[in-house]
Amino acid sequence: MSQRLLVIGGDAAGMAAASHARRLEPYMEIVALERGTRTSYSACGVPYLVGGQVADPDDLVARTPEEFRDNQRIDVRIRHEAMSIDLDANKVEVRDHSRDRTFHLGFDLLHIATGASPVRPDLPGIDQPEFVYGVQTVDDGARLLDVANRRRCQRVVIVGGGYIGIEMAEAFTRWGADVVLIDGGDQLMATFDVDMAAKIQAAVVAQGVDVRLATQARGFENGAVQTDDGDIPADLVVLGLGVSPNSGLAEAAGIDLGARHAIVTDRRQRTATDGNVLDHVYSAGDCAQTFHRVSRRPIHIALGTVANKTGRVAGINIGGGYAASPGVVGTAISKLCGLEMSRTGLTEREAVTAGFDYEAVIIESTTTAGYLPEAESMTMKLLVERVTDRIIGAQIVGGTGAAKRIDALATVVTAKMTAADVVDLDWSYAPPYSGVWEVAQVAARKIADPGSGGR
Repeated sequence: MSQRLLVIGGDAAGMAAASHARRLEPYMEIVALERGTRTSYSACGVPYLVGGQVADPDDLVARTPEEFRDNQRIDVRIRHEAMSIDLDANKVEVRDHSRDRTFHLGFDLLHIATGASPVRPDLPGIDQPEFVYGVQTVDDGARLLDVANRRRCQRVVIVGGGYIGIEMAEAFTRWGADVVLIDGGDQLMATFDVDMAAKIQAAVVAQGVDVRLATQARGFENGAVQTDDGDIPADLVVLGLGVSPNSGLAEAAGIDLGARHAIVTDRRQRTATDGNVLDHVYSAGDCAQTFHRVSRRPIHIALGTVANKTGRVAGINIGGGYAASPGVVGTAISKLCGLEMSRTGLTEREAVTAGFDYEAVIIESTTTAGYLPEAESMTMKLLVERVTDRIIGAQIVGGTGAAKRIDALATVVTAKMTAADVVDLDWSYAPPYSGVWEVAQVAARKIADPGSGGR
């Protein structure tokens, strides 16, 4: 008799696991529950849907439920929500929203890929469904755009200045609204250092966004966001305060939680109860924690790249193979109109928290040879551990062609390369792509070369 794999969650981490398990186990019964209406979608594309660059929500779907059923024999059930997990009986209570019924579904193997939800602070008026929106799924984005169009919203307030906040701010300026972005901190993009974040803020302001820092939302009422500095009129409010892992289902079942209440997993994406590994229960994606290869600490990081990779590892192990997740170095990238931004490794704040003695090097350069008319400005920051000269972090802010340089630096950080190693790398050169010395090598020379202006 074949085993049944039950997958909770139909996006990247869930369907990656289901697909890889299917390749290794052609006779396994696989059932995937998705409480929304779409599978394998790009949540990262939602701001582009709102901004008009993507015409249809379904354009963000990589693979439909029908494709999974027809091509891989994965029984995807949309609008089916897992309500509870019974690990003693190996059963999940399921709510079928389309038929308004509840039933129990047994499993031999379980994969929890419940994702994350937008942070919603406990503030008066935050639960107004036609006024305050958190955006995490394509369904969320489609509803948001529908309301914005129907109500012809002209005043939009974004609460929170992280990736989602600034991307949604740009989307609504493209859409034609007046946008105010508020953040309780002293900078936008807290995942960047203050000096690099200042360049991002300047670009946000240049797009016509009214940025108000050190401004806390206190409530939402009568078409306004209430703050310590007074009310801000709004037709629509979008939350950009980050996300929290959807781990409540796992916690109620007795599964261990770790960093930021994300689900604890081992290298093979197996979960645990009271520290004891559950060989038949896996988890991956935004609901699960991962491991930072520089700080050497468990972390929660909600990125599609991590979800796909950890989902793959879970699926291979579920299917009887062997794979392990080595962890991440925190690489991320974004774009605001013509400004690109990216990071990898540790910021200064993170380096201090992790106990590193370091120094920072900042280089101002251009995206191509400086004499070409298409050259755009670019700033790169490297963090280098003292004594060892190991590169432990990098940040880039600049024009077209700047940000994807972070991938090379993510490799440098992962490989624990030193500044001297980077100077000697045989990187390519042609004037349309860089100066004869790539900017990361210029930064590394400030550390490695005697008398270069480094230490």
